[in-house]
Amino acid sequence: MPESINLISLITQASLLVQIVMGLLLLASLLCWILIFRLSARLGTAKSHDAQFESWFWSGEDLAKLYQGVQNLPDRQGLANIFYVGFSEFLRMTKKRQSKEQIIEGVERKLRVGLGRQQQALESGLAVLASIGSVSPYIGLFGTVWGIMNAFLGLSQVEQVSLSAVAPGIAEALIATAMGLFAAIPAVLAYNHFTAKAANLYDSRALFCDEMTGMLLRETHETTGNVGNNAQNPQAGLAASAQNIRSPLI
Repeated sequence: MPESINLISLITQASLLVQIVMGLLLLASLLCWILIFRLSARLGTAKSHDAQFESWFWSGEDLAKLYQGVQNLPDRQGLANIFYVGFSEFLRMTKKRQSKEQIIEGVERKLRVGLGRQQQALESGLAVLASIGSVSPYIGLFGTVWGIMNAFLGLSQVEQVSLSAVAPGIAEALIATAMGLFAAIPAVLAYNHFTAKAANLYDSRALFCDEMTGMLLRETHETTGNVGNNAQNPQAGLAASAQNIRSPLI
């Protein structure tokens, strides 16, 4: 490689401030790729778990058994946790003989809370990607401006001004801009990609919450009577509460 474009040499010969800027941009780039791999794995796992739970949910199994199965899971997440939170509230309010409107309102409130918490955990790291994508070019530009300024100030100490005297300083300064773009471009692309995937998961989960609320709304009256008659026996009440909620929506 020609000496004039030896990147390692240009970096080592850059001023201290420009080297600090380059180091920050390198750390930002590494953090960006770590977040990309983590978000990719997290969103892929969430989508897979949601698909498995929906298949289980719409299999026609009693909601009582489904609830007990979810309750025994060591790590509830995604739709499984949203279902658990919503159905727990449904059972609690029906055992207290609340009105139909109060039951549905309580279930909807719990489903919204569960959905929001799951989405918040799912999108963890997206804000950092957005920050890297928006700030890195400006950090690189700052290093470039500082390096070019030093290069032109160095010309005052040279008796004969030539391109060979100013070119190395400008070249090492422009590396900072290149590193800023190297960190920012993957961050912006990843942020847009993962934001779209997270939004799709949110929409899918929101539709599930609407379907679940519709099922409970249609069967609340009968379920409330069953649970009230079995209030002394929670397990029996749980089984009775699900007998009329077995069929999925078509």
